[in-house]
Amino acid sequence: MIFDTLNQSSRYLALSSRFDKAFNFLKNMTDDVAIGRHEIEGDDIYALVQGYDTTPVETRQYEVHRQYLDVQYIHRGHELIYWKPLAELTDETMAYSDEHDAQLFAYQQSGVPFAIRPGQFTILYPTDGHIPCCSVEGPSPVLKVVVKVRID
Repeated sequence: MIFDTLNQSSRYLALSSRFDKAFNFLKNMTDDVAIGRHEIEGDDIYALVQGYDTTPVETRQYEVHRQYLDVQYIHRGHELIYWKPLAELTDETMAYSDEHDAQLFAYQQSGVPFAIRPGQFTILYPTDGHIPCCSVEGPSPVLKVVVKVRID
């Protein structure tokens, strides 16, 4: 897992040949970008622009992915993301699905929460169990972009 600000994103370009296009999309994000999927480079890189209200962590599940990295970026609002290594996730609630590139695990209190605010991003790898969209102090609106980057 990596956590940083968008203006420091150039430090991570060497980690994937696709990060330059992913971060370029985020740098051009405005309030006018429509909610939904945005093609950047076909199925290799695409952005999911999301608007939602955060919810309590206890109502959510850990997720992990195998085919894609997540670059999760907060444009407006703030939320908590809980992190836990995949190796420590034990209570599977959904077996891995190729179609959704996701495997789900029940919430466990021992995860590490971190607050993510406007201008900040996190890169989540296949070994990073994560619960996004969690409320800090009750529900609050968020405008977020998740750039899905196929693993090189």
